[in-house]
Amino acid sequence: MTNAKTTNKNAAREAGQTDTTTNTDARLYVGTYAKYNAGSLAGAWLDLGDYSDRDSFLEACAELHEDEKDPELMFQAFEGFPRAWYCESSAPADILWEWMELDDNEREAFGLYADHMGGDVTVDDFREAYQGTADSEADFAERTAEDCGEIPKDLPAWIVIDWEASWSCNLQFDYFTEHGESGELHFFRRI
Repeated sequence: MTNAKTTNKNAAREAGQTDTTTNTDARLYVGTYAKYNAGSLAGAWLDLGDYSDRDSFLEACAELHEDEKDPELMFQAFEGFPRAWYCESSAPADILWEWMELDDNEREAFGLYADHMGGDVTVDDFREAYQGTADSEADFAERTAEDCGEIPKDLPAWIVIDWEASWSCNLQFDYFTEHGESGELHFFRRI
């Protein structure tokens, strides 16, 4: 039995639309420029998780288009990985296979980070920059102050700290935010 979500996703694929969410396996639709120029979209969706690295993926692409002597591969659509790593005319870089080894939470956050930074990032860059999630910038400012030990334990209850101002006047210059798929706010240190 096919549910509406699956039907809509398949219809979107057929229409050439892509899904960059982490709820979908990383995949590319692989055709060739020769077929495309001849009016054909013949190719196939390849799940990147089926290949141990970029080279084994490219071997599978060549086998898929073995009817051409030297196929010029065309990656016509993608889904399940950050847009920053997609290019119609070249296979994804090795970083994509490192990204696929991360857990789902890290994968989404790393994808947001890569898209924000333009794709030229490493897992180590991401781990150094990522500060987690919070419900708001004010909540993040309060948590940061607590984590740094900047709030005295004996602070009188009548003293009010403006956490929104702490974010907007100070912390926003050291961090940036991105919204995740579920609306959570991810925080990254500018490095």
